[in-house]
Amino acid sequence: MVELLAPAGSPEALDAAAAEGADAVYLGLKDFNARMRSANFSYSQFEAALKSLHAMGRKLYVTVNTVFEQREADRMYQLLKYLAALGPDGIIVQDFGTASMIRDCFPSLKLHASTQMNIAGAKGANTLSKYGFSRVVLARELSLEELRACRANTNMELEYFVHGALCVSASGLCLFSSYLGGKSANRGICTQACRRYYYRADEEGGYYFSPGDLQLIRCLPELVDAGINAFKIEGRMKNAEYVGTVVRAYRLVLDALASEPGEDELNKKIEEAVVILRNDFARSKTEFHFAGPEDDPASWLNASQDGGTGIPLGALVRTRGSGPERRGLLPPGPLIPKTGDSVRLHSADDSSRKSHKISAVEEEGGRKAEASAPGLWISIPDGFGPGDSVYLIQTRAMRRYPPVIAGPVSRRSPGRDQAPEKTLLPQGKKNTVTGLSFPEGLYAAVSRIEDLYVLQSSRPIRVILSLTRRTGPRLLKKEALPFNKGEIIIALDPYFPQGDEGFLGETIGALLEAGYRQFMLNNPGHFSYFRGPAEGGGTAGGQQTRSLGLMAGPYLYTFNRWAASFVASLGAGYFVSPLENNRQNLEKTMDPSCRSRVFITVFAWPALFRIRSNLGKIYDFGRFSGSRDEEFRLAAGEGGSLVYPERPFSIMDKIPFLREAGFSRFILDLSGSPGSSLKKNQYRDLMKSAQDGAILAGVNRFNWKDGFYRQEN
Repeated sequence: MVELLAPAGSPEALDAAAAEGADAVYLGLKDFNARMRSANFSYSQFEAALKSLHAMGRKLYVTVNTVFEQREADRMYQLLKYLAALGPDGIIVQDFGTASMIRDCFPSLKLHASTQMNIAGAKGANTLSKYGFSRVVLARELSLEELRACRANTNMELEYFVHGALCVSASGLCLFSSYLGGKSANRGICTQACRRYYYRADEEGGYYFSPGDLQLIRCLPELVDAGINAFKIEGRMKNAEYVGTVVRAYRLVLDALASEPGEDELNKKIEEAVVILRNDFARSKTEFHFAGPEDDPASWLNASQDGGTGIPLGALVRTRGSGPERRGLLPPGPLIPKTGDSVRLHSADDSSRKSHKISAVEEEGGRKAEASAPGLWISIPDGFGPGDSVYLIQTRAMRRYPPVIAGPVSRRSPGRDQAPEKTLLPQGKKNTVTGLSFPEGLYAAVSRIEDLYVLQSSRPIRVILSLTRRTGPRLLKKEALPFNKGEIIIALDPYFPQGDEGFLGETIGALLEAGYRQFMLNNPGHFSYFRGPAEGGGTAGGQQTRSLGLMAGPYLYTFNRWAASFVASLGAGYFVSPLENNRQNLEKTMDPSCRSRVFITVFAWPALFRIRSNLGKIYDFGRFSGSRDEEFRLAAGEGGSLVYPERPFSIMDKIPFLREAGFSRFILDLSGSPGSSLKKNQYRDLMKSAQDGAILAGVNRFNWKDGFYRQEN
């Protein structure tokens, strides 16, 4: 029997999920979860919920699915020790450090890999299975064919989102919100840059990156047949009415499937569920990439639809009054909001959004509102006026559910224990680096073969080349390249879907056979291609090798020593600091004894969105801007789409200080450079600035100085 898993962002949503038939719920506590802006649960509420749900024969999973910094290791340890004493049915994690701490200290806790860990194929799932994970929440960008292939190639429990909000970027790989001000999706405080209004160079605008909401209710029979173990509903930011409505619809179809109905009867139940879902107060619906990743992006992106949830009531015609007497006139429409209903208002320029409970509803002329009213005055908050949009997000007549949390609750909370000390190398390993070593100095990263020739003008100590369907075949040809194989590091893309496993396996095997030995890995599944020890005739991808040099790329998120140790146990000998990192955390994580194994990116156009779709099919612009004078660039092609900032990230002037601190390997990441090829004079200037430790004008420091935004600030 498959599991229906529902979100619980509040006790009221928990009540709705349980009453409507969810087999399990997932919720977050006050720390370390990817929905820090939802209400979440106090420790006493969590304990009462766990006890009640277990008495009902239901399961409860706790989200601990954000990255943590080294300074927070004690708090993470305290939380995990508290959870281990209570026994929830699973812990959903993103950070390898959290997984490492659970495996070493609290093995009774069951590990589930969050979708934020970006596992999109069987190889990633199987890698995690070897390190204690029992379930993986697969990436949402997968097709039915890929899901079937995952099931055929792993014994892991597979969980998959079937309903709710989508991210335009692959989960765990979005840096946009963090780049704009440290409010990182990897820390649970995403500001939803994808939902914002953007302007093209011709001053036309739209919600170009705001996807519709996922709805796979019609696809449940195929998903059950594909062997997916758990169907997950997104929505810890949603209210109880939304949760109850969605759970009710999916429960109806899953129960029908369990009874093995005839085709006509099943279709009738599915259509009944579709009608129920019309009341979920969400965005337009899409099946996303279910039919295949080459679908028309217009099927899930609509630039004319703003990013808010709710049922549109129209734009305000005019307003009057202020404070508690502030009123706005809605145009005629089929929906009649009532006193006590909740709406969300969006300013026309997308600068402000606010939820509001309606305290008064009148027809024009002051009469009581009726269904035939030509227009309605409703109470609105100050700050909104004509042209601003209004959406109905909750009705007063919502269902009332019996409470799951009832009676006295305990007052326990995490203690004040200190986390054990963690060394970088996994237990039992010698404090030496195995495999090929990477020399000190400046490294340059590019994404095109042509750019290698530009790098000749000021040769870096090594080059890092992105492995793509274009660069891979060219590397395997016998054309003369300006760098020999020992000088080229092959960088694997962090997004590693099931559909790419065949190409990547064949290409890596051929590259090893051809003599390439240095690789940058960015996904847990990548390590499966490099089996065996790094020296002494080990195997890699089935090929005999003399030695390998493997580095963990920036998307393996070594924000703490526990995470670095986990990644080292996978086989990495070197580490690229995450692009979101800051100096203080870097130095706390990497003590002086291991800083010779750390790479720091000192210049980059970081990829803010990584989108598994060619947006060039629907958009004909390359540059766009935000409402706060930020400039961005869209690079779209058959391999997908990337969004870059026009202002690059740079800390090249910090190189002298970093050298003094013991760091000696630095990367100029030019893979996101503007234009069809890297410009020679631009590159030479950048190399000279890096060698001189010069300050560059017009750059962004990302989080280097201030670190992640912290809610307690």
